Amino acid sequence: MSWSWRLEDTHGTELAKPASPAHSNQSDAESWLGENWRELADAGVVQATLFDADRRVYGPMSLAES
Repeated sequence: MSWSWRLEDTHGTELAKPASPAHSNQSDAESWLGENWRELADAGVVQATLFDADRRVYGPMSLAES
């Protein structure tokens, strides 16, 4: 399986860049987002949705600081 994030703007539209790399498992995908969310938010990503291949796992999840 290939795990990746759909990175979205304020309207839920997928952004072409930045792009999420493919990960071999859910844990690696979640770790990547956790390590990079600030840089992604600075690049205009507002929310992210996790996919396992074409299956939506969860999200959208806000990248805004609380």
